[in-house]
Amino acid sequence: MLFRGHPSEAGHVRQWVCGRLNHGDAQLVAHELFVAILVGLAGRSPDAIEMTISTAGSRARISATGFLPLPVPHPHGPGALIISRLSHSSGVSQDGQYLWAQLRPEVTT
Repeated sequence: MLFRGHPSEAGHVRQWVCGRLNHGDAQLVAHELFVAILVGLAGRSPDAIEMTISTAGSRARISATGFLPLPVPHPHGPGALIISRLSHSSGVSQDGQYLWAQLRPEVTT
């Protein structure tokens, strides 16, 4: 799904993920990926950021791209900490253009 490359779109990203993925951490992880692209491309302001959700069994992966190479090889700061703590794994694509996070399956009791 394409979103405008503007901070005001972060709420729309959370709503979009909530409607498509039933996982307690999905909204926050998607939000942080979106913001990381905005911050990572500061000064180059992407016109659009594409958010994708991929699922396989109990696994779910969220990714975000601004269609431009990120200037740093990995996300950093508080958002990166949130993503790493709430996801099973996360990283940057080999071409350096998108960030992704694979969510841990939720344990039901």
